[in-house]
Amino acid sequence: MGLPSKLLAGLTLLLLPTLASAQDFPAKPIKLIVPFPAGGPNDIIARVIGQRMSEIAKQPVLIDNRGGQGGVLGTDAVAKAPPDGYTIAISSAGALAISPSMEKVAYDTLKDFAPVTLVATVPEMLVVATNVPAKDMKELIALAKAQPGKLNFASSGPGSLPHLAGELFKLTANIDIVHVPYRGAAPAVNDLLGQQVQMTFLDLPVLLPQIKAGSLRPIAVGAPERAPTAPEVPTTAEAGMPGMIIENWYGMVAPAATPPAIIASLHKITTEAMADPTVKEKLAAQGATLVGDTPEHFRGFIDSETRKWTKVIKDAGVVTTK
Repeated sequence: MGLPSKLLAGLTLLLLPTLASAQDFPAKPIKLIVPFPAGGPNDIIARVIGQRMSEIAKQPVLIDNRGGQGGVLGTDAVAKAPPDGYTIAISSAGALAISPSMEKVAYDTLKDFAPVTLVATVPEMLVVATNVPAKDMKELIALAKAQPGKLNFASSGPGSLPHLAGELFKLTANIDIVHVPYRGAAPAVNDLLGQQVQMTFLDLPVLLPQIKAGSLRPIAVGAPERAPTAPEVPTTAEAGMPGMIIENWYGMVAPAATPPAIIASLHKITTEAMADPTVKEKLAAQGATLVGDTPEHFRGFIDSETRKWTKVIKDAGVVTTK
């Protein structure tokens, strides 16, 4: 039985503003929140893609850097924004999949955001200081087992992806190495160069200049394939650790109640920008691999990553503040 004509007409009138806004989207500038300070990998990726999005959408895409709490504060701003597609974010693995398992945050990732697309992955690279007498993964593990509790690894902070990468390394290799947290990647790299710490996992672009200069020794890259910017470095699988795929990632999200038609428009604009050869070239030089999946696949990916790192946190006995 069909709906009464008056009810059908009323429903149509209610839907018209949403349909019209979706068809006209975007009709004004889009605010793209980057939940980290300017100059880092997240910011570079957002600016390169955002510039091309502006050209495709014929509306400015305005970068809004809102650093704090490892990406949590800026990401939370999107959860609380009007669900109209005009405030979105390119956020990170830490803020979307790790921090909610480590600390009290004001959002539930899968309930408070509408995933748009997984934008890019950036592999974590395991490097050691040049005074460490290990040339490869086998030698490094043997050294750690011969000196339990004596070797240490630096990270960019408690609960960061580099911290959990080190914990996963400990669990996988069954070794005892000590975590030394820093307030960011730069001071961690500085002390590694000064041989105050022995090793670290960090985003490949952060370490690449020191690797090329011979100031740090690469051991393995946590990606399924070798990195084009460091093709001489084996993957963790090639180094005998196939369970250690460790990649940072950056994905676009919008507020949860954003209409599906607007999510579809954002997805189309973003993936078209990512397909641009100039965008690909610029981001490949940063060590980033562009992805561009569907909103549904990205939702499943976030869930999978959350489960993966929650297990590491639990198995390693990492202290949380939840």
